[in-house]
Amino acid sequence: MSQVGQDTLGTRSTLSVGGKDFAYYSLKKAAARYGDVSRLPYSMKVLLENLLRFEDGGFTVSTADIQAIVDWQKNPGGPQAEIQYRPARVLLQDFTGVPCVVDLAAMRDAIAKLGGDTSRINPLVPVNLVIDHSVMVDEFGHPKAFEENVEIEYQRNFERYDFLKWGSKSLNNFYAVPPGTGICHQVNLENIAQAVWTSEDPSGVTVAYPDTCVGTDSHTTMINGLGVLGWGVGGIEAEAAMLGQPVSMLIPEVVGFKLTGALAEGVTATDLVLTCTQMLRAKGVVGRFVEYFGPGLASLSLADRATLANMAPEYGATCGFFGIDDKTIEYMRLTGREDDQIALVEAYAKEQGLWIEPGHEPIFTDTLELDMGSVVPSLAGPKRPQDKVALTQVDDVFNTDLAEVYKKQQSRVPVDGKDFDLGDGDVVIAAITSCTNTSNPGVMVAAGLVAKKANEKGLKPKPWVKTSLAPGSQVVTDYFVKAGLQQHLDAIGFNLVGYGCTTCIGNSGPLAEPISKAINDNGLVAAAVISGNRNFEGRVSPDVRANFLASPPLVVAYALKGTVIDDFVNTPIGTGTDGVDVYLKDIWPTNEEVAATMASCVDRSMFRARYADVYKGDAHWQAIDVTGSETYQWRAGSTYIANPPYFEGMTMEPAAIEDIVEARPLAILGDSITTDHISPAGSIKADSPAGKWLQEHQVARADFNSYGARRGHHEVMMRGTFANIRIKNEMVPGTEGGMSRVGTDVMPIYDAAMAWKAQGVPLVVIGGKEYGTGSSRDWAAKGTNLLGVRAVIVESFERIHRSNLVGMGVLPLQFKDGQDRKSLQLSGDDTYTITGVADLQPRQDVTVEVTRPDGSKTSFTALCRIDTANELEYFRNGGILHYVLRKLATG
Repeated sequence: MSQVGQDTLGTRSTLSVGGKDFAYYSLKKAAARYGDVSRLPYSMKVLLENLLRFEDGGFTVSTADIQAIVDWQKNPGGPQAEIQYRPARVLLQDFTGVPCVVDLAAMRDAIAKLGGDTSRINPLVPVNLVIDHSVMVDEFGHPKAFEENVEIEYQRNFERYDFLKWGSKSLNNFYAVPPGTGICHQVNLENIAQAVWTSEDPSGVTVAYPDTCVGTDSHTTMINGLGVLGWGVGGIEAEAAMLGQPVSMLIPEVVGFKLTGALAEGVTATDLVLTCTQMLRAKGVVGRFVEYFGPGLASLSLADRATLANMAPEYGATCGFFGIDDKTIEYMRLTGREDDQIALVEAYAKEQGLWIEPGHEPIFTDTLELDMGSVVPSLAGPKRPQDKVALTQVDDVFNTDLAEVYKKQQSRVPVDGKDFDLGDGDVVIAAITSCTNTSNPGVMVAAGLVAKKANEKGLKPKPWVKTSLAPGSQVVTDYFVKAGLQQHLDAIGFNLVGYGCTTCIGNSGPLAEPISKAINDNGLVAAAVISGNRNFEGRVSPDVRANFLASPPLVVAYALKGTVIDDFVNTPIGTGTDGVDVYLKDIWPTNEEVAATMASCVDRSMFRARYADVYKGDAHWQAIDVTGSETYQWRAGSTYIANPPYFEGMTMEPAAIEDIVEARPLAILGDSITTDHISPAGSIKADSPAGKWLQEHQVARADFNSYGARRGHHEVMMRGTFANIRIKNEMVPGTEGGMSRVGTDVMPIYDAAMAWKAQGVPLVVIGGKEYGTGSSRDWAAKGTNLLGVRAVIVESFERIHRSNLVGMGVLPLQFKDGQDRKSLQLSGDDTYTITGVADLQPRQDVTVEVTRPDGSKTSFTALCRIDTANELEYFRNGGILHYVLRKLATG
C-alpha cells in the first residue's frame, strides 16, 4: 500500500536536508486553505498530516475530514467526526503476535476457499514482531540463571517459534526480532522508531511523514515519548491495518497535562508516573489523547518521557504524547540512529510545527497541572496501578484495601525445611521487570547504586524473596558491566534472568514449594514489589495477593527489607557486617551520583553494536530451519497452533444478523474487570477446563506453559476465558475463580457456556465501570465470542476492549448514566432480549427487555457502543477479519 494519496489539495512540498530532497505534505499550505493550525496539539497535527497524505487517494478521506481537524480548535470538547487513520507500521509481540499470524494463515486458507488470491493476505506496511513475552523466571539468583532460562524457553516454545519463523519467511514486510533481544517497546524506542518515516510513492519519489504505529500491546504508547504517535490495538484490528484497512476513529479529545518545576532529590521517574496515573484516572481520560507540555519538560530526559508515555493504558488514555525537541535529537544520537536521519527529524519537525517551542501552549479539551517538585517517593497497590500510596504509608494499605483478607497481628508461620518463618506482608517476589522502568537508565543505574551500597555494607535479601533482573534491552547489561554495578546486583541476588517482560506479564515462575505451601495453607497475604506497570489481581503470581509497583531502586530495597508492613523510612532495612543498623537513606544514591554514573557508562557505541544485526538471533534461533510457503501446514494434534473456527462456513455474503432473544447471563461482574480477568496470561490450573483439556491431549502439567503462550490454540483459550483465579461472578456469591451456574448447578464458566450452547441459548455478560481495562489482548474478545456471548452490557468500557468486541462481532452496550446492574436489580435468573440488532446505527439507544423468573417483564435503555460507521460494517460482517477477507477476495 502506498503511503500517499493523490495530493488533490496541492499541499505537497519539497524539503531539502543534507543535499537530499524529500516530498512532504505541508501543514503550512493546509493552514492557508483551511485555517490556522498553529495551536492544534502536536498529536492532532500528526493526524492532520495523515489525512492530507491520503486525501482522495481512494482511501475515503475527504476535505470535510481535514476541515474537521482544523475546526477542532473551535470546539475541542464537542461531538467529533469519524476519520480514517493509517499508521505507518505495526508492532507485535509474541503473545499477541502468534494469534495474529495464526489468523493470517487461516485467512490464506479461507480466501483460497472463496476463490481469491492467497497473495492478497500479506502485510502492506512494515510489521515488526519482537519475541519478548515467553521467558519465565524459572531460574534466578545465580550466575547461570540467564543461560538456563533461555534453554527452558526454547524447549517450551519451540513450536511457537518455529511458527513465527514460518511467518517471517512467508509474509511480506514481516520482520521477527528473536528471543533474548529485549522488550518490544524498548527495541522500538531504541532502534525501530525513526520519528520521521520515509517511503517511496508510486512514482519513486521519497516522501517524508511522521512515524506512527499501532501495536498489539497496550504499552505501544511508550513510543509517544519520542514524538511517534502510537497506541495499542487488538490483534484483529492490527491485522486489518496490516492488510490496508484504516483505523476508524472519532477525532479525539486532547487533555493537556502541564508539567512545571523539577523532581526533587531522590525522587524518580517512576514516582512521577504513578502520581500522574492517579491524577489522570481521577480526571477521566478514557478514549482521549493526553499531551504533555509546559516548562517542566525541559528537565525530563527522553527516557523519563517514555516512562510517562508508557503508562497511558494505566491512566486510561489512548496515548500520552510529547512533541519533538532537543531531547529527542540527543536521544536519537545516543541510541545510534544515522546522522542523516537525525538531521531529517529536526528539519521536518521544525518545518511542520511539530517542534516544541518554549512557552507555546496549544488549545486543549481540558488541562491539569503538576508541579513535579511536589512528587514524593511512592508505590502503587495492592491491585490497581492508579492506587498510589506514599512510601511512608504503604503499611496502612493492609488496614484498608486488604482488610477483608488481612488479619491484623497474625502470627508468623514456619516454613517446612527452612530456618525462617513467613507472615502477612512479607515480600516473596522482588522483580526489576517491564518496559516501563527497565528502559530508563536513570532508575536502572539508581538500582545498581543501591545494590552497590547495600553490598558494601554486607546486606543480603531476605531468604524468602525471589529476586530477578530482566532488562528491556541488552544495552542495560552493557552499561551495568561498564559501571561495575552488575557484580553488586549479582551479590544481592539480582542476577540477569532474561531480556523480556517476565514477572510484569505474569511470568514470575513458581515460588519455592515450601514457601508456596506456607502461604496457601495459612491464608497469608504475601506481597510482591515489582518495577512493572500492572498489579492486577492474579496477574503476578497465584500465591501473591498484594502487588505493589515501585521504582527499580525501591525493588532492591524491599528485597533487603523483606516486608511491606513495617515503616520503611524510619526502621532499619537490615544490619551491616559492622553490626550497625542500615536505613534506606544510607543506601539511596544522590541525583548527582546517578547522573555522573550514567554519563560514564552509557554511550552510543553500545546501541550501535547491539542493534547491528537485530534479526539474526542466537544459535538457538538460527537452528530453527523453516521454509516459507503460501499456506501453513497445520499440524494434527498440536496443542499450541491450530486453525481457528472463525471462517468456517464463510460465504461472500454476510449471514443475516439475528436479534438477541431470551439470552442468559454467563457472568455478572463488578468494576475494573481487566482483560487479565477475562483472558489471563499466567499459569494454567490442572483442574481448570483448560488444564483438563491439555491433560486429555497428553500434555504433562510441567509442560502446560501459560495461557499467554497458548494463544495460538482456540481450544485452550476459550476454556481459559473468564478463568482468572481472582475473578468473582456475582451469580455465584462466595466463589472466586471463573465459576458460573446453569439453574442451580454451579460449574466453571466454560462448562456453563457449553451447556447453554447445547440448548441453543445466546448469552450476555453484565458488568460495572472500566470493563476491559489493561492489556490489549484480543483473546479477551475472541474468547467471549467463542463462548457464545452475543452482547456485553456494562457501565463503561476501556477503549481497546470495546473495539475488540466489535471486531469479533460482539455487541457492546453501555448502561445510561445513573443506571447499573444493581439499580436495575438484574440477576442471574433473568433473561434478556435485544431487538432491532440488524438495523443498529452507531451510538444508537437500544431497549433491553428483561424477563424475571416469575414471568414479569421490565426494560431499560442502553447505548450501543458501536461508535463509527466502519465499526458497524465490521459488526454486520461478523467481525473485522470477515469484512477485510470479503473485501480482499473480491479483488
